[in-house]
Amino acid sequence: MKTPSPAASPALSAGDAPRATKAARAGRAGRRVRRQLPTSPWLFAAPGLVIVGWFILYPFVSTVLNSFTDKRQLVEGKYVGLANFRELLHDDMFWIGLRNSTLYVLVVVPALVVLPLLLAMLVQKQIPGITFFRSAFYTPVVASIVVVGLIWVWMLDERGLVNAVLEAVGAGKVGFLSDQWLLLFSAMAVTVWKGLGYYMIIYLAALANVPRELHEAAAVDGAGPIRRFVSVTVPAVRSTMVLVAALSSVAAFKVFSEVYLMAGPAGGPAGEDTTLVMLVQRTGTGLTGRVGYASAISVVIFVVTVALMLLVLRADRKENR
Repeated sequence: MKTPSPAASPALSAGDAPRATKAARAGRAGRRVRRQLPTSPWLFAAPGLVIVGWFILYPFVSTVLNSFTDKRQLVEGKYVGLANFRELLHDDMFWIGLRNSTLYVLVVVPALVVLPLLLAMLVQKQIPGITFFRSAFYTPVVASIVVVGLIWVWMLDERGLVNAVLEAVGAGKVGFLSDQWLLLFSAMAVTVWKGLGYYMIIYLAALANVPRELHEAAAVDGAGPIRRFVSVTVPAVRSTMVLVAALSSVAAFKVFSEVYLMAGPAGGPAGEDTTLVMLVQRTGTGLTGRVGYASAISVVIFVVTVALMLLVLRADRKENR
């Protein structure tokens, strides 16, 4: 057997030395990267967490803390415990705002759950010109709520378009903006009109996932359009209906712009159309604004909206059992 010469081994070792050194360095670099991996996601998420903390968590915590004080604008308050919440129980405007906000939910939410679904089923059909109608139905969504509110105020005013048409056909003028209940229901109609297109898009996405075979099988069994809607479409989009109900209930309870623009800062005749969010704005703003009391109303709004979402989710669970 031939053995390698002593001179060959040192030369071979000298040639492998640079490669061994590079491999060692690569191994150390790999270990350093592995040590940094656990913290890397937090570094990427840090900017978003800072924004959420500063603009959402901090105001929320500050509002909760202020609700237990008598803080006013430009004046630091002192701790008063549950005094603000006890005062709410004896505040007539608070109960008026709670009544109007609750009524808003009871009227607007069912309309925004059912009507956009029917509208989505209508525009889902592939017929000539349907793209125009889809765009037309979605236009109010992208329009500014201020512009929309002003347009409806001009239309519903005593000298507006609607009353002009009523006079032309021989009917008398209707005080859409001067009657307490007509004004509130007019604002509800504006909310429904503006939200139809938004929830229609959500339903369109859900309807696209409903198998056509289910409708064909139901049609073969003799089911008509209404029966297919109840037995096929509604069960297929039930989860989407729950989502729409949750989103619209929270938005309806926190309504502000529509009622503010149509009723004015005073909240309609004698303030009878004031909502809870309008009451927060009226109470907590200005140089003499009661920030602590407005914060207590805000906490109540938060608790009620969370309760609404939990009720919707609980009802959905019962339906799925």
